[in-house]
Amino acid sequence: MKLLKHPFALLMAAVVCLLPMAGRPAAADNSTAPAKPKTTDLFGDSVVARGKGFEIKRSQLDDEVIRLKAMAAARNQSIPPEQSSLLEKQVLEQLIQIQLLQSKATDADKVAGKELAQKRLAEAKSQLGSDEAFDRRLKSEGLTRDQLVSKWTDAGTAETVVKRELKPNVTEDEAKKYYEDNPARFEEPEKVRAAHILLSTRDQATNAELSEDKKAAKRKQMEDLLKRARAGEDFGKMAKEYSDDPGSKDKGGEYTFPRGQMMPEFESAAFSLNTNQVSDIVTTPYGFHIIKVYEKMPAHKESYGGIDTKTVYAKPDGTKATVKDVLSDTAMQKQFPDFMRNLRKEAGVEILDEKLKMEELPPTSNPSPSPSSAPPPAATPKQ
Repeated sequence: MKLLKHPFALLMAAVVCLLPMAGRPAAADNSTAPAKPKTTDLFGDSVVARGKGFEIKRSQLDDEVIRLKAMAAARNQSIPPEQSSLLEKQVLEQLIQIQLLQSKATDADKVAGKELAQKRLAEAKSQLGSDEAFDRRLKSEGLTRDQLVSKWTDAGTAETVVKRELKPNVTEDEAKKYYEDNPARFEEPEKVRAAHILLSTRDQATNAELSEDKKAAKRKQMEDLLKRARAGEDFGKMAKEYSDDPGSKDKGGEYTFPRGQMMPEFESAAFSLNTNQVSDIVTTPYGFHIIKVYEKMPAHKESYGGIDTKTVYAKPDGTKATVKDVLSDTAMQKQFPDFMRNLRKEAGVEILDEKLKMEELPPTSNPSPSPSSAPPPAATPKQ
């Protein structure tokens, strides 16, 4: 479906992004590397922005920018040097937004924020398949569980404030008309649910290609695994034991995806298989794969009563978003910029560092890092 995201989703993704991490490789552990001096070590921890009841220091801004860059590196992405200044400005604006929305929070909003954080935590762990995989990803992205929950609580509280303050009201007739007038927006493409085993032909520490002899040994190992899989051995257990794909091995190698999200060789093989069929060995820039298809899902149109939450946003109670939900979110998107401008004016927000000022920044701008030129893992959604 081609539907607008939740009005607060871009802010959430930029400041506390961690959920869309399933299937992405973790970076090598560089925790022992010497720390580079921070700006605050040289010039002190100055206040870069302030408003009624809050101030944001250089250290807070630096920590968020460093974390986003570390997250980008962990996902084989990069932030071009020429975009660093823009990234700082955008992150600062979003830190200001969180503070402004927190100032409007009631006790009930804060309770709701904590509940949202816990549900998002459970969803993130579920996506990665185990507590161990979740902790590995946290470490690669420079976060502890407490830090993550704190960030998600703040963002969840702010999200609750937005919904309460803007109070969108969409009628049933408006929702039905939108559904009838926009049939293409509710079409779901053909998908496949499949598992794979990857034997990487790259060094896991350096990402350098293995020697031809080592590649040949990997190929021989994959041929043995293919025989076992076709003989009926449990494919999920084999993936957990042998696969080099950190994003899926803890889930038995599973992914569900439409066309256009995987490496071409991987996608072509997966969509050509029948249910419960095991592929031949598939070669991608990341190594050798075997794939087993569990389910093939034909293209279809969503019914009026529900929308696939994975393509829009996940409702905290686990239920499907409705057309009214989507229209409510669209209405909030339209109101959100003016709402934030009014909050900034009321709070007398000042940006004290001239280099961090921006003439006009949409409140939902997303400074998520741009993808690098390196290809994604073969069984990973394209960037």
